Amino acid sequence: MSEAMKIAASLYNDPRYFSKSEIRIRNNKIRRSKIVRRQYAFLLLTVSVLLFVIFFNMATLVSDAQSDTYTPEYKYYKSVSVYVGDSLWNIAKDSYSEDHYKNIESYINEICKINNLADSSDIKAGESLIIPYYSTEFR
Repeated sequence: MSEAMKIAASLYNDPRYFSKSEIRIRNNKIRRSKIVRRQYAFLLLTVSVLLFVIFFNMATLVSDAQSDTYTPEYKYYKSVSVYVGDSLWNIAKDSYSEDHYKNIESYINEICKINNLADSSDIKAGESLIIPYYSTEFR
């Protein structure tokens, strides 16, 4: 190949006409750029994971914080006697707490579970039922 063709090929960056040293230099540049890209990706991943861990820990600390006016409530159980004309609904509404149950039906279901009742209408006069309730007093 003539010198003029080599010069023309080098102007157009045609790799078919590169010398061995130019090919080696070009391959080294490509390899280094891949290494740098990989390092940037690893750095980005590391920073992302670190930020996620910091954010998660901060969110956990903030969500576990309690206000100065927080008063803990304790769950207790009491025994209630069933009288003639009583229903589980009437007994439950006296001790029901909206803060601890989503509705009165869930409270009645818990009473049934504690007392091994298949149905809320299975109570009879003279029985004793165990009823859960909440209080701020620690006993």
